[in-house]
Amino acid sequence: ITFQMSLIMRPDDANIVGNVHGGTILKMIEEAGYIISTRHCNTQNGDRCLAALVRVEKTEFLSPVFIGEVAHVTAEITFTSKHSLEVHIKVMAENIITGAKKMASRAVLWYVPFSLQNVEKIMEVPPIEYSSAEQEEEGKKRYEAQKMERLETKMLTEEIVSSPPNPEQHTVAFSQSSLIQLVGPSECTLHDYISGGVTMKLMDEVAGIVAARHCKTNIVTASVDAVNFQKKIKKGSVVTVTGRLTFVSNKSMEIEVVVDATSLLEGEKIKYRAVSAYFTYISLDRDNKPLPVPTLKVDISEAKRENTGRWQYPCIFRHQFP
Repeated sequence: ITFQMSLIMRPDDANIVGNVHGGTILKMIEEAGYIISTRHCNTQNGDRCLAALVRVEKTEFLSPVFIGEVAHVTAEITFTSKHSLEVHIKVMAENIITGAKKMASRAVLWYVPFSLQNVEKIMEVPPIEYSSAEQEEEGKKRYEAQKMERLETKMLTEEIVSSPPNPEQHTVAFSQSSLIQLVGPSECTLHDYISGGVTMKLMDEVAGIVAARHCKTNIVTASVDAVNFQKKIKKGSVVTVTGRLTFVSNKSMEIEVVVDATSLLEGEKIKYRAVSAYFTYISLDRDNKPLPVPTLKVDISEAKRENTGRWQYPCIFRHQFP
């Protein structure tokens, strides 16, 4: 079961040097996954439903996409459980002048269908046919692994520490950034909850600001670790998207991004953690060649060292870096 869509990249999809934002690619990836998942789940009798994004496995950005190129997004359902679907997505970039094509990105997403009439009702997913028993068994292993990690992530809701005034350059506090936005109707699905693609685009924008503040150069998204959607964000909520550096090597930066939400319309002032992820960025020169990344200055009194030997500031709640 496959689905394909294509979109030409325009100037408002890219940064000032013409590189298409990683958030734009993430949004396209999520839209393709949403379409194929919702379409598949409505092939059976019963309540009509909409597929909601619950997790994105590591997303790789293999080649940059530029203004004027056409992004071809292909989605394929590779596994179904009783209440969820695994979707593999690839993005090919085509230069329509030369005809040259390149693999730009790939990702794995997990969706859960919810009834259109009752957003709290999870629907059953029609099973797919597998080419072999081994293929189905491998899918089951991936399903159990992502389910376990999602449960672990829900328990980790560390509060982001506010930056002190006048922080020193190249410290965590200097580049830490936040974006506050009211969730409007144009960003929501038919269930009146913000779409996963819009959320990831906002997260990538904040991560990009953090990376740019640290490097003062052109920066691009290299990869995104698992994005876990822990709670829904309803229309009318205020979201605070915060990013901070967690690790810097000579060639790349790892940035933790979290999304906290507060409902305004329902009178609930309690802030809750809705989404979390880790973005990896690299620094590029004007010819799109890698540049060295400035060393991260860490306050030893506020940091801790994990058994990997890397410094964590301040006590990041998960750290895996390729």
